[in-house]
Amino acid sequence: MKKSLFCFALLISGSVLASTDHYVLRDGKHVHHLKITQLGEEVTISSDVDFEPNADEKGSKACSADIADEAKKTGENTFRLKKQSEGEASYCVLDIQLSATGAKIEQSEDCNNFVTGICHFSSDGKELLKVK
Repeated sequence: MKKSLFCFALLISGSVLASTDHYVLRDGKHVHHLKITQLGEEVTISSDVDFEPNADEKGSKACSADIADEAKKTGENTFRLKKQSEGEASYCVLDIQLSATGAKIEQSEDCNNFVTGICHFSSDGKELLKVK
């Protein structure tokens, strides 16, 4: 009985330390999605985008891209995802700033190795809203 209770307590305490937050931005026909999973000290971030050309992007092709990896907490409400491009010496870096209502994403120039055309991970100063 004590062993079962101990195992149950471990399961409960482990789930308290785990959390996943989702953020979404719809900007015309552009959709940004950000997922941040924290399990204790470990942080995993994934970002994906699906872009259809907006009215001012006539002639552009639809595109989608994603990036995911472990990330580092760089401040109270900031994270950095750094992923190496396959077969390249460069890294795509996403700097993420969280607020009470959402998240903003800035990308490094080398993220162009992960996206094509009109797609990009940067939120261009706009906030992805936290999904509740």
